[in-house]
Amino acid sequence: MGTGGTIAGTSARAGDNIGYTAAQVGVEQLLAAVPGLQQAAQGGLVAEQVAQIDSKDMDGQVWHALALRCAHHLEDPEVRGVVITHGTDTLEETAWFLHEVLDTRAKPVVLTCAMRPATALTPDGPQNLLDAVAVAVTPGARGTLVVAAGEIHGARQVQKVHPYRVHAFNSGEAGPLGWVEEGIARLVQDWPPVLSKSAFNAIKNRASSFAWPRVEVLVSHAGASGAMVDALVRDGVQGLVVACTGNGTIHHALEGALLRAQDVGVRVVRSTRCPEGQVLPKPGDALPDSRGLSPLKARISLMLELLH
Repeated sequence: MGTGGTIAGTSARAGDNIGYTAAQVGVEQLLAAVPGLQQAAQGGLVAEQVAQIDSKDMDGQVWHALALRCAHHLEDPEVRGVVITHGTDTLEETAWFLHEVLDTRAKPVVLTCAMRPATALTPDGPQNLLDAVAVAVTPGARGTLVVAAGEIHGARQVQKVHPYRVHAFNSGEAGPLGWVEEGIARLVQDWPPVLSKSAFNAIKNRASSFAWPRVEVLVSHAGASGAMVDALVRDGVQGLVVACTGNGTIHHALEGALLRAQDVGVRVVRSTRCPEGQVLPKPGDALPDSRGLSPLKARISLMLELLH
């Protein structure tokens, strides 16, 4: 399933890897341009264009459509797995959203991407797509996965960590689940655990334009104030995720505003702005922690909780 992104991008100059326009090439054209893809799929490939956007513009409406189409195909006994082409900028958010709403205990959903457009002198998209299909048909594969630059990542840990280089994703201290080598997945960790997803019930019967709960992300920093929190509360925000310093610490002025927001019914969650590790809760914490999720992924989980 295609959603656009750099993997489907084009540039007027073949050597231009930053001045391109994303989401210009259709998913069927992408598939046709990769030699050996049909063979790697070990059967028929069905292509579907779900969206055609630059992933910086990803939103809840596209997520809703993508989740419904994924669920439809996962229920088909003839389908072995789903591969999604996606932009890199918000790939980790889409991966976590799909992890939260889809039942992938028996079949995987594999997201892949590119850091260079399809017109680059050496595009990375074709190899990433070939690797993603190889992972999707690997016996026993499950969960929502990200495949890029030869690595296999789980949706929970994966993050984009570089704005330019081809090897732009990692899973921090957890490390990748494994690698794709000559079309074969070599795991060093087990496939990620998957539970039955009740969150899907909260979205499956809704119209595509339904209103998602409003959850914003704030950062605690030197000299932070509570003015933004107070303004967001007045504007009707329903949830706030804070990228805290260190182990969930917050500037006192910002923390005071967050406590006031919580007192009037706004859900507040603490994460950490540190790229590795997680907030370790302690007795007496006035604000709950994100249970190890990054700020961006904590926002998605909070949105789904509020939707319930």
